Amino acid sequence: MIEPLPRLSDRHFRAIAELVEQQVGIRLPENKRLMLEGRLQKRVRMLGYGDINEYVDHLFDDDHFDTELIHLIDCVTTNKTDFFREPFHFDFLREIAVPELLRRARGRPLKIWSAACSTGMEAYTIAIVLDDMQRTGGASFQFRILGTDISTGVLQLAEEGIYTKEMIAPVPDAMAKRYFLSSKDKSRSEVRIVPELRRSVAFMRMNLMDAVYPVDRDVDVIFCRNVLIYFDKPTQSKVVERLCSHLRPGGYLIVGHSESMIQNQSIKMKQLQPTIFKV
Repeated sequence: MIEPLPRLSDRHFRAIAELVEQQVGIRLPENKRLMLEGRLQKRVRMLGYGDINEYVDHLFDDDHFDTELIHLIDCVTTNKTDFFREPFHFDFLREIAVPELLRRARGRPLKIWSAACSTGMEAYTIAIVLDDMQRTGGASFQFRILGTDISTGVLQLAEEGIYTKEMIAPVPDAMAKRYFLSSKDKSRSEVRIVPELRRSVAFMRMNLMDAVYPVDRDVDVIFCRNVLIYFDKPTQSKVVERLCSHLRPGGYLIVGHSESMIQNQSIKMKQLQPTIFKV
């Protein structure tokens, strides 16, 4: 039986909470302390520390800070995602956004950015919808999808594109058969995104708290769902402003159902639906 590690001291908890809010914009109130301790235990043991407070001291050591910060962020960030999550967004993409964008595209590829993409399910859902539009609707167009996230762990999973069969339950059967390959090892209940669809999606580590985003400034649609709620109002406003600066005129910003009231007075955004904005 694995013995529990000593509790995180008040001083060390405050130090991590301040660091996480500064670096990622996520607040860790006192009621998140047990969650933080639980998520850090595996990392602490892997590095050979017997005390979680000793690990925090190690974290702030100049020789370790830059490399260990990435692992800390992986531990504290939440990566809830599903295929076809909030499905009406993908209906809007298929029925309204893409047809309108194609009329103005003049042959150029559509660019869609999945910010806070987690394990890639959102980005691959977008790719499935766009590819299916071409197959079933007779349209012919190119598209490029970018998925970004602050967590290196989830990005690695996204690039691999391997999921359990339970994870793809929300995918319609016909799409599941077309866009997923079953494992040759029948004992493993896993599937993988088909290669041609994986090639249509690029993944990159990026922090929404950064002042500059290394992303094209002519993106057609940005999905940034269920992440802004973790930021305070001033940070939300700055992030929305930076995101919208990467949209071409007439582009769309799609947020999560808990973020429908997010507005930014410095940007002219038209709210088409509770969670869909047009610049």
